[in-house]
Amino acid sequence: MAGLYLHIPFCKQACHYCDFHFSTSLKHKEPLLAALSKELYLRRDELATQTVESIYIGGGTPSLLAGKELATLLTHIDRYYAVSPEAEITLECNPDDLSAQKINDLSALPINRLSIGIQSFNQADLTLMNRAHSAEEATKSLALALRKFDNITIDLIYGIPHMSAQQWQSNLDMAFDFGVPHLSAYALTVEERTALHHFIQKGSLAPLEETRALQHFEMLMEAADKQGLIHYEISNFGKEAYLSKHNTAYWQRKPYMGVGPSAHSFNGHQRSWNIANNSRYIKAIQASVLPRETEILTQKDRFNERIMTGLRTVWGVSLSEIASDFGEQYQKELLKNAQVYMDQHLLLLDETGQLTASNQAKFLIDGIASDLFVLSE
Repeated sequence: MAGLYLHIPFCKQACHYCDFHFSTSLKHKEPLLAALSKELYLRRDELATQTVESIYIGGGTPSLLAGKELATLLTHIDRYYAVSPEAEITLECNPDDLSAQKINDLSALPINRLSIGIQSFNQADLTLMNRAHSAEEATKSLALALRKFDNITIDLIYGIPHMSAQQWQSNLDMAFDFGVPHLSAYALTVEERTALHHFIQKGSLAPLEETRALQHFEMLMEAADKQGLIHYEISNFGKEAYLSKHNTAYWQRKPYMGVGPSAHSFNGHQRSWNIANNSRYIKAIQASVLPRETEILTQKDRFNERIMTGLRTVWGVSLSEIASDFGEQYQKELLKNAQVYMDQHLLLLDETGQLTASNQAKFLIDGIASDLFVLSE
């Protein structure tokens, strides 16, 4: 089982908080799409023994592509890879792209899951973040999409400066009123070299407040639980039949292949990533050269990743798997370091030997996990 990710590095405009690789110029769109198709061909042997269980077309803004362009990419995938008939095929979309005609076009493709970047149903929030869509387009696109697609997830952002608890609750109420079966919600973060970082540095925007984000996160957990959604990863909530196969594969360390500029890949013992430059990516692929770097993961690296990804999920970390995969010394060290957090009921150890985060710990789990890392081989 494996996953396949395609990075479409184009956006209409730059969101103030985003540090992903993208371009607001579409002048290289045709050669880049041709390069994506060629990279799929060049790397066809990497998953020769694997069945592709999920395909995720992300970015950037993949919904900028026409239906025919998406169909061509999916045809190349089907030609070179063994895709499961039950594969989850996700397309990231922006609300301003989702006209009735566009949704009809998408529904005629093998795509069976939409990830819609709502971010907020409040116009002031969207303006602050420099989103390309309006609050009206957010609700309209979601209503249209639900007519054609059953499997829909939306993104929301909390912890926005000046966002009150009431405004955040209004966002949650709107999402749940639509009956979406899956929700991804992220605390706004400040990344260097973004407009948001610049605004805060020069004082034109208030700094982010961790207490505000924590309050919003606790509201999120409570509201999602009332809706019967499973909090299966720190930022992800879904009904049982709608948990993301693709992202779950990431967290459970299954192999995946990333195609396109800046895309990452993982095969169990090494990671690789493509160059984050559209022109250089295209030129290299045209010459049949894979423009990527590779890192061989040490046992320490693999252990630390196991702890970080595991504790972010509802499944946690299996002590028996730690012992079998890394040795009993790693298991003993993990238990020793985790004890202080178990004493505070931040980490929980059940009778099957699964170490998980309590609700109280979830907002802080990345820091807790880092305290459990092995620092030397």
